Amino acid sequence: MASNTNALVLAGGFGTRLRSVVPGRQKVAAEVQGRPFLTYLFDQLIRCGVHEVILCTGYRGNELQELIGSHYGPLRLVYSIEQEPLGTAGALGLAAPLIHSDPVLVLNGDSYCRFELGKFLSFHSAKAADASILLTPMADTSRYGRVLLDGMDRVVQFEEKGVHPGEGWINAGVYLLNARLIRALPAGRAVSLEKEIFPRLDALFGLRVPGPFLDIGTPEDYARAAAFLDGEPLWSDNPTR
Repeated sequence: MASNTNALVLAGGFGTRLRSVVPGRQKVAAEVQGRPFLTYLFDQLIRCGVHEVILCTGYRGNELQELIGSHYGPLRLVYSIEQEPLGTAGALGLAAPLIHSDPVLVLNGDSYCRFELGKFLSFHSAKAADASILLTPMADTSRYGRVLLDGMDRVVQFEEKGVHPGEGWINAGVYLLNARLIRALPAGRAVSLEKEIFPRLDALFGLRVPGPFLDIGTPEDYARAAAFLDGEPLWSDNPTR
């Protein structure tokens, strides 16, 4: 049952590009329609049947904990707060003692992509993957880079940002990672999941999904967030909190 899956949300970014429009607040807490962006991810995870979320925080992590609290509806929220920037993989390694599912669902806290957890879990299992990445189509991949797959859905290349403009498949910032992979991550130093860990894996696969996809990392995309999320369903018991 999907409800046994832990979700880790990477929420430690500085949000430098958003400071002009969201001053004094951590990026994932930027308000959209009167509530933190992060709560839209919580709604999605509740619909997926997830019961516990581990928030990997750093910058202004204590403020985020005070703002969000220890529960959101039926979700239990646990915090792993880094004392210095550890990168995406380092943050996961710090949170490793808190996980109790295998595989583990990992999401970037500043983006949103529609997906079905059951299908993602089935894909991950069928491929006997160490890690699986959700991929979504983008008309112009120059801002994100693109991910190339072989005929068996195995990731064969990550193209850097700006190298090839035009349409392609981008990393949607949603992963399934085997627990042993997370527990083996280097401790105590900054490590990038995307640049240092994924390229070393042989059993790394990509599942294509249609989206839609939103990344609130720039003022322009943050301005689109209200209209984008207006069509996304909320969890039914208490849609405002």
